[in-house]
Amino acid sequence: MSVSVHRVAVVTGAARGIGAATVHRLIGNGYAVLAIDIAADDPALPYSLGTRAELEAVVSAACAQPDAGTGIAVVADVRDENAIASAIEQAEQTWGGVDVAIAAAGAIAGGVPQWEMPIPAERAMIEVNLGGTLALARASIPAMLKRPTPRSGRFLAVSSAGAQRGLPMIAAYCAAKAGVEGLVRALAVELGDTGITANAVSPGSTNTPILRESARLYDLADTSEFANQQPMQRLIEPDEVAHVLTILASQANSAMTGAVVPVDAGMAL
Repeated sequence: MSVSVHRVAVVTGAARGIGAATVHRLIGNGYAVLAIDIAADDPALPYSLGTRAELEAVVSAACAQPDAGTGIAVVADVRDENAIASAIEQAEQTWGGVDVAIAAAGAIAGGVPQWEMPIPAERAMIEVNLGGTLALARASIPAMLKRPTPRSGRFLAVSSAGAQRGLPMIAAYCAAKAGVEGLVRALAVELGDTGITANAVSPGSTNTPILRESARLYDLADTSEFANQQPMQRLIEPDEVAHVLTILASQANSAMTGAVVPVDAGMAL
C-alpha cells in the first residue's frame, strides 16, 4: 500500500560521504527517501566500504531531526540493474511515486598509470561510477515520467573535478566521471520538455572515505595535503555538496538542466 508524501527521493551511495549527507538534508527538508548502499566490501577495491549498520544509522539520524520526513534503508549494488529497479518499485509502492533520483554511489582505485591498473579495479571504476549512474537513470526516469504533468522530476549525479582535470594515477576514475557528465547532458536533451531535469555536481577534494583512500594511493601523509590544489586552500565537507544537491532537487529549480555545478573550492579553475 502506498503512503502519499509531498516529495520522494532515491539516493545511492547513502551509507557514507556525500550520499549520507544528502539523505540527511533531504529527510530534514521533509522528503521521503529511499537510501541505497551496497553495504559490503568489494574484493576489487582495497579499502572498506560502508556497512549496513552505517546505512541504517544515517537514515535513523536523519529521521530524528525536527519536522523530518521519512526514510528507508535498502541494501543494493548499483551495478545490479535488477536490484536498482526493485528499489525504485519499492519507493513507488511505499510512497506512490518518485520525484528525485540522486546517483551518489562512487568508488576510487588507482595508484599506478592506467596501463598498469589491475583490470578488476579498472572495471569497478567504470561499473560503479558510470554504470551505477546509468542503472539509476534507467530505473528512475520511467518512474518519474509516471508522475502527472506538470512534473518536477530531478535526476542528479555526483561527478568530480577529475572529469575536467587530468589527474594522474586515477585515469579510470576520471574517465568514468567524464562519462557521468556526458550522460547528464544527453539526458537533459532527451528529457526536453517533460518537466524532468538532469544535472550534476562536480566536487573537488571532499572530506570522505574516498579521499582518505586517495591519499593512500598518492602516498600522502594526510588528506589535508589535497587542500593545496584548491584555491580556497581547504577541503570541502560532504554537507556542502549535499546542500547544492538539495537546491538542484527542489521543485523551484525548474529552468536548469544539463548543467554541471562545481562545488570544488575552485579546484577546476
